[in-house]
Amino acid sequence: MNNYLSRKINQIALSRWVLFLLILFLVSGCAASRKARLREKQINEVISTARTFTGTPYKYGGTTRAGMDCSGLTINAFRSVNLSLPRQAEDQATVGEKVKKKKQLQPGDLVFFATGKRRRKITHVGIVTEVKGKDNIKFIHASTSLGVVETNLFSDYYLKRYRGARRIID
Repeated sequence: MNNYLSRKINQIALSRWVLFLLILFLVSGCAASRKARLREKQINEVISTARTFTGTPYKYGGTTRAGMDCSGLTINAFRSVNLSLPRQAEDQATVGEKVKKKKQLQPGDLVFFATGKRRRKITHVGIVTEVKGKDNIKFIHASTSLGVVETNLFSDYYLKRYRGARRIID
C-alpha cells in the first residue's frame, strides 16, 4: 500500500507541475501576442501618419504641412507613437536595430540613401510602407522634386543609392 500511495503522490505532483508549465506557456504566449499586436498597431499608426503628409511640398528643414524634408517626415510619423528621432537622416541611421538585408525589410523600417555627391554619406531617409515580394518594397519619403510620395525601393535611382535600414519599433 505504501508503494501505491507513493506512486499516486508522485503522479499528482507531476500533474501539478505539468499544469503549472502549461499555464506559464499560455501566459507567456499571450504576452508575446500582445506585444506583436502593439507593435503592429504602432507601425500602422506611423505609416498612417506619414501618409497624411502625401503631397506636402518639399522644404529643406521643414517639419510642417506647409513644407517638409525627409527627416521632418520621419520625425512627425514616429512622434505619433511617442518615439523621438534625431533631426537629420544621417543621425537617424544610428537609431534602432540594423536590418542587414533588403529581404528582411518590414513596414515601419527606416531606409537610408546617399543622394548627394558623396556616395557614402547618408542624406535621405524614408519609411517602408509595404512589402509585396522581393522586388516590390514601397517607402514614403519627401522627394525634393515631388514632395511627400511613395516610391518603390527597387526603382533604379533609389536602389543605386540605398545604404541600409534600421528597425525603430521592436
